[in-house]
Amino acid sequence: MDYLRLVLFVCGVLLGVQVPAFVDQYGKALAAHTQEAKQSLAEFQRDADRFFGGDIDRLIAHYKQNPDAVFNAGGESIETIYQRYRLLSEAFAEFNQSTYGGFDQLVMSPLPEIRDQVWQNFSHTIMLDGRAIAIGLLLGFFISILSELCLVLCGKCCHKAYRLVSPKRHRLN
Repeated sequence: MDYLRLVLFVCGVLLGVQVPAFVDQYGKALAAHTQEAKQSLAEFQRDADRFFGGDIDRLIAHYKQNPDAVFNAGGESIETIYQRYRLLSEAFAEFNQSTYGGFDQLVMSPLPEIRDQVWQNFSHTIMLDGRAIAIGLLLGFFISILSELCLVLCGKCCHKAYRLVSPKRHRLN
């Protein structure tokens, strides 16, 4: 039984030290997508700087108000790129807000397509910094406590079931 407890603790630690690596890879993917969206928007931002005082919303409105269907559709495409850039840059700023901002974002409000992309391409690495060690030890401890609790509850349930099923011994007086 002691070996089982030790194995569960070690498995918890190994799982726990993967968490910061996943968060790190999520942050790198988020940064890459943000940069890509910024580059996609750069030419349109230059036009907005040149003709609309830097206001890209006015550029989009100008495209959408044009009676030409091609220009109108172009305005919608620019708006889609712009909205994507805003979403990514806000998420990236939130991710970098604090030391544990990335953990918070991944738990509370991740961008699903980026999280899924990172999950599919996750390279299992071990980052041995303070956060990884702390999370690893906490997860190992938590799994050990949880498994111990399950074993104790199972033992008590089995003991009660045995007492109900086993024949009662009667004393002869």
